[in-house]
Amino acid sequence: MRFAIIGCGVIGTTHAETIAALAPRASLAVVVDTVPERAEALAAKYGVDASTSIEEVIARTDVDAVTICTPSGAHADGAVSALDAGKHVIIEKPLDITLDAARRVLAAERRSDRTAMVVSQHRHDLASQIVHDALTAGRFGRITSGVALMPWWRSQDYYDSGGWRGTIELDGGGALMNQGIHTIDLLTWFLGEPLEVFAYADRLAHERIEVEDTAVATIRFAGGALGIVHGTTAAYPGLTTRVQVHGDRGSAVIDRNELAYFHATDGDGPAYAYGANGGANDAEAVLTAARSAPHRAGTTSHTAQFEHFLDAVAEGRPPLVTVGEAARTLALIRGIYESAATRRPVELKEELG
Repeated sequence: MRFAIIGCGVIGTTHAETIAALAPRASLAVVVDTVPERAEALAAKYGVDASTSIEEVIARTDVDAVTICTPSGAHADGAVSALDAGKHVIIEKPLDITLDAARRVLAAERRSDRTAMVVSQHRHDLASQIVHDALTAGRFGRITSGVALMPWWRSQDYYDSGGWRGTIELDGGGALMNQGIHTIDLLTWFLGEPLEVFAYADRLAHERIEVEDTAVATIRFAGGALGIVHGTTAAYPGLTTRVQVHGDRGSAVIDRNELAYFHATDGDGPAYAYGANGGANDAEAVLTAARSAPHRAGTTSHTAQFEHFLDAVAEGRPPLVTVGEAARTLALIRGIYESAATRRPVELKEELG
């Protein structure tokens, strides 16, 4: 499959590295950026064409798929154009920054016969797959609660480094929309449909940005579970992300994208457990066989999801992270922002069409 990359910043470079690592199944044909020097630099590195015109590139017959790596508020524009031109599409997170934009991508996907996928690479982490499989099999019993923690640090220089960073128009949000979305996406993948949210958000440690650097929220899910989200880019010097899932027969903790704790009671199990550990931590036992697999050289953080995309296209099936799945995560984040602005609970009734 021949790819075009739209947007040659840091994340576009990651996409180029990922595609190169997947040869000969995938190859890069052309890169596009509104800044000619940036497009030319990335193109020279991989010996491909450079362009400043999205329309010109998506019209090329030697391009099968397009990856969207532009600022977040421009994702829908590129995705819709590519789908309407008959290209498969990979969209960097978030899907876009508004639900109206999400609807536009959903509509374009439906009127095409192409595959569209949104990047949420941590769904493909081994730890995430193990926890989701356990949830699907009911090994944790009734799910009662979940926690998504993202205590990161971003300096003022980070926000000052790009004109779009920290803006409502192109970033769409701060600690949650830009950084915390991966952790929030895992929480919704694990706990299901979010129904209601109450939140606070504020800018507490940075200047010259329009978005939050700290947010907390409580969520009620359709299955009855309650969730907590804490996302910040104002936690110096930055700690690890963590996702916790708790049920009446087991719990799991993913820390730094690895399985830190796993306990599931099979069968009748012990009558009760108590204390800080709440039973044995068999996370290491769960992971032993998988960790013994040989490491693949040349992979990136996105490799597993890009491989999954290639398989989905070849087999004619939906990818794991569909546009609809990404829209649900976006709707939750938009609900958090609405609740923080109104200081009221928000019911997530938004119809995405």
